[in-house]
Amino acid sequence: MFTMGIDQYGQHYDDLGKYPRKALLEKLGYKNASKMYVDKKDGTVLHIGYIIGNLWITLYKLDRIEKIQ
Repeated sequence: MFTMGIDQYGQHYDDLGKYPRKALLEKLGYKNASKMYVDKKDGTVLHIGYIIGNLWITLYKLDRIEKIQ
């Protein structure tokens, strides 16, 4: 599985591994990150990324498409 992030300016942060928060903090040179959430229609909230410095980074998990038989 491949984890990546995209900030509000379109900058990509690729190959974040199993611990994307840690990888982002190391790449950006910060020590703290806040979780970023989105409200769903059913009233629940979903963690979608991190706010690091002045960047709002949305995380994505990419998987290869394959047919399992």
